[in-house]
Formats: sequence, structure tokens, C-alpha cells
Amino acid sequence: MTRLSELGESHIISRVLGRNPSSTHVIVGPGDDAAVTAPEGRLVSTADMLVENEDFTREWLDWKKLGVKAAAQNLADVCAMGAMPHGLLVSVAVPDDTDIVCLEALYSGLFDEAERAGTALDCTVPIIGGDLSSSGLIVIAITALGTVGEESAILRSGAQPGDSLLLAGTVGRAAAGLDLLFAGARPDTVGPEFRSLIDTQLAPQPDYGALATLRASAMIDVSDGLSLDLARVATASGVGIDLDCSLLSDLVDPLLPAAEFVLDARAADGASEADGGNDAATTAEDLALSWVLDGGEDHGFAASAPPAAAPGVGWRRIGEIRTGHDVSLDGTPVPASGFSHFGK
Repeated sequence: MTRLSELGESHIISRVLGRNPSSTHVIVGPGDDAAVTAPEGRLVSTADMLVENEDFTREWLDWKKLGVKAAAQNLADVCAMGAMPHGLLVSVAVPDDTDIVCLEALYSGLFDEAERAGTALDCTVPIIGGDLSSSGLIVIAITALGTVGEESAILRSGAQPGDSLLLAGTVGRAAAGLDLLFAGARPDTVGPEFRSLIDTQLAPQPDYGALATLRASAMIDVSDGLSLDLARVATASGVGIDLDCSLLSDLVDPLLPAAEFVLDARAADGASEADGGNDAATTAEDLALSWVLDGGEDHGFAASAPPAAAPGVGWRRIGEIRTGHDVSLDGTPVPASGFSHFGK
């Protein structure tokens, strides 16, 4: 074991950035006071953090998967704007007794996800700068940059009544994985079906490739929960959104075994309230539906677009845009529920 405290900062940086790809749009990359790049079009910027004990715990920490998640949650925001990823600014704080192998695994996950996005979108996504610090807790803060043509950004405010509501990727699987973890399941103790759900929580895989197949009028990265994020689109666009329960069944039904496992674990613990929330659900069907409606972190893309017989490869219709101002399920209003750091 080689602790970071035994190495100099420059040596650490050179080791973790060994896989960083070169790119024609990066004029000056890591190693100077600041990066210099040549964006083509308007610059799109977003930032997100992962904080130990708030977003993950050491109990189920996988350094490489944590890197994948950190990259995915930022790249998904850039891509939801219709932008092409341009680069990442990565700042990491970890305890000084962390093994360098752990930090290398974290950056390996970052590079893997950036490469996966780049392959899907035919671009290169380098790390163009960042910072490294010591801390009692693990903190990963990323700023993702992208570029988009003039007047080409896809906003939350473009949905129109009559549009179809579409989804690329999944929702509910990361929430199911989180509740499985809280229920005591671990990747090395469960079968492939549950392991896949846990992996979606630990290392989500946004469907970047689907973005090239749809001309969306509005779009959002579903990071905090479908009902909550759709409510944001409804508010920004001044519309109502109706989800079709029958079109959600392909998302709900595969989660039923996990829901039964979680409910059995809660009953065995005598708990009326789950560590991960969703304590009102008393049947597997209710819990699985709540994961789909209110669970975040799959980083699926929800979009509106004019109705079409074939919405595009990777997209499924899950509802429609209507007049109004709320979100409903088969006409019944759905509370805007999902993740919020400050409980509102």
C-alpha cells in the first residue's frame, strides 16, 4: 500500500492522468495555471458533486464505479442540453492515507465513462484541469463543459401540448439498487438481476447514443426522480404532463423481485420506515412504481417531441404533453417527489 501522503502532488497527478486523451480543441491542458481550449459554438457548463456520507458511504464504496458515477452525472447534464461534451474539470479531496491505487481506480472510472460518452457521440472528452486536496471525507467535484450551436440548446422550457413524452435509458433501477443496499444486499452476495440494479446505483450508464436520434423540443436529465424532474419541465414550459401507466410497465415489472426482497428485509427488521425512503409502500407493486416515479440517479433522458410513429432508436414513449401545469399518471395528479439535498 502506498499512501498519498508518501507521494508528492505532482507525482500523484501524473499517475492518475496517465490515460488522459489528447484532443485538438485542448490548447493547454493540465499542468499550467489554467486550461486553454478552443470551443466550437456556445459554451455549456454544469457542475455536480459527490460527497461522502451524503451521496455514498464507505460501506459499499467502489472507487472505479464512483468515478463512473461522477462523470456520468455531469456528462448527462451537458448532453441533456443538446450539447457535445468538451471536457471535464475534476477536483478531488480525499484523506491523505488513501492508497494511490484507489485514486487511480477513481480516475480510471472517470476515463471509462468519458470514453463511453465520446464513443457514442463521436467526440473526445478529456480532463482539462482540476484540483487535488486532502480531506477527512471523500469529495469529488466536477465541472463539465460542452458546446452547442447558436440557438441549438435544448431547454426545459420548449415542451408543447400535443408533444409525446419520451424516455431514453431507464428510471427506477438506481433507486431499487439503493434500497437493496440499505436492505443488506451486496454485489458479491446477490444474483445478476439484483447486481445489475446495484450497479445502476453505483455506476449509472446514461444512453448518450440515443440523443443523436431525436429532435427534442425539451429535455431533462432525470437525476432527482421522474415526477420531480417532469414537474420542472412542466413549470418551465407552462404545460401539463400525463404519464401513461401502461407504458411504464416495462420499467416497473422488472423491479418487482427487488421490491419483494426489500419489503421482506424491512419486515424482518421490524422497520416501518426504510433507510432509503419509500416507507409508504406496502406492496411490491407500489414500491416498484414509487422507484420509477420518484427514484433518481439512473440519469435517463426525458424529452418531449412532436408525435412520430418511430420516436428514434433508444427512445420509448411514456406519456404526452397536455395543457395544464402539473404532472399526472393516467389523469390522476402525481406529487412532485424525488431527491433534494435540503428536503424541499
